[in-house]
Amino acid sequence: MIASLPGKKSKQIFDDEQKVVSPGLQGIALYAKIALARGKGSLVYDEDGHKYIDFVSGIGVGSIGHCHPRYVKALQRQAATLTYSSFTTSVRRDFLKLLSSLLPPSLRRIQLFTSGAESVEAAFRLAKSVTKKFEFISFWGGFHGKTGGVLGLLGDQFKKEMGPFMPGLYQAPFAYCYRCPLKLRYPDCGIACADHLRQVIKLQTQQQVAAIIVEPIQGTAGNVVPPPGFLTRVKEIAKEFNALYISDEMQTGFGRAGKMWGFEHEGFVPDILTVGKGIGGGFPLSGVISSDANCSAKPYANPSGSSSSYGGNPLGSAAGLATLEIITKEKVVENSREVGKALFEALLPFTEKYSFVGEVRGQGLMLGIEMVKDKKTKEPLSTAAAHFIFQECLKRGLLSMAYSPNIRLIPPLNITKKIALEAAAIFAEVFDLVEKKGLYKN
Repeated sequence: MIASLPGKKSKQIFDDEQKVVSPGLQGIALYAKIALARGKGSLVYDEDGHKYIDFVSGIGVGSIGHCHPRYVKALQRQAATLTYSSFTTSVRRDFLKLLSSLLPPSLRRIQLFTSGAESVEAAFRLAKSVTKKFEFISFWGGFHGKTGGVLGLLGDQFKKEMGPFMPGLYQAPFAYCYRCPLKLRYPDCGIACADHLRQVIKLQTQQQVAAIIVEPIQGTAGNVVPPPGFLTRVKEIAKEFNALYISDEMQTGFGRAGKMWGFEHEGFVPDILTVGKGIGGGFPLSGVISSDANCSAKPYANPSGSSSSYGGNPLGSAAGLATLEIITKEKVVENSREVGKALFEALLPFTEKYSFVGEVRGQGLMLGIEMVKDKKTKEPLSTAAAHFIFQECLKRGLLSMAYSPNIRLIPPLNITKKIALEAAAIFAEVFDLVEKKGLYKN
């Protein structure tokens, strides 16, 4: 147990930074106020020497943990030879060839970018080029970035007072069965939310839908897993209206959900795939992937039509290549599936043990714990109670996303079973305290 947080050194660095950094840092950094100094694997250490299990992994970028020796050597080697270029390099070629080998044959054309939002906006340009249409649909609870072209598709209140939004953006209810937006029950509902999507297209749009974009698992919403068949129905509806299906796998890709790609859980191939986060092992890197025919559509295919100044730079390519080599050679996807299963089984009894745990869900190492004041009404746990859990986990050496009623568990994909279960034990200890004190009632 850490007696006092933040420590003296962390507090000094945090306070110094606050004098110059703009307000609006990620909430988790503001709540913890710790200054990290180093990391190794699934562990991080702050400036005062306190050790934490990393169950945040940079909001899901940690596919290979901190400072993997192979990754470090690859970046050091590249930094000593060539750091930026818009021209072809052997490292980018090798990275693209390896990434292509991990994809279905129809998804073989890759363009590289730096951020998730940049890739999603590029995917929209591609969809417009292919279909010559201009409308897009996302889902309640979805998150596809914060830039102007996609801000209107955010499925929560984050976008409040940020309008007006780009025209032609629409949203439909996501299959969030624990909190069904249509007040129905799966499977008796017949996946009615998919039928609602059809009505949104028919009654709200001009039926000029270029693409429907969906996360196989909604990350920001709380790692919400849709029921079997929902994504397939969405794909069918997209085809019905001659729209493209974009699988946004910034978070689910590269083994996070227990398979290399989230769409594999439904057994079909999307028209466009957006990737990021885990692809670079911590280095800013993302991409848009589609077929030969789609990527040949103009103006996307015109010279400079789909390029990015930083996309595919030598350092990013070296990071991506090293990350994919580690993922494939060290069976990281298999580890995500196996350790995720063990972690899920350790957490699942929480739904019966604790009065405030409404649901434990997830696939692979993309798990979620939804906390409520009352299991019948499903009123979310108060922010104050969630922050108490966050701080108590931090004191016990667990860096988590427990500051929200929807806890997202997204540790590095190569975390060991032993460390993952240690984290589960910390959650249990803190939850025991919450239950004993009745804090969930506040």
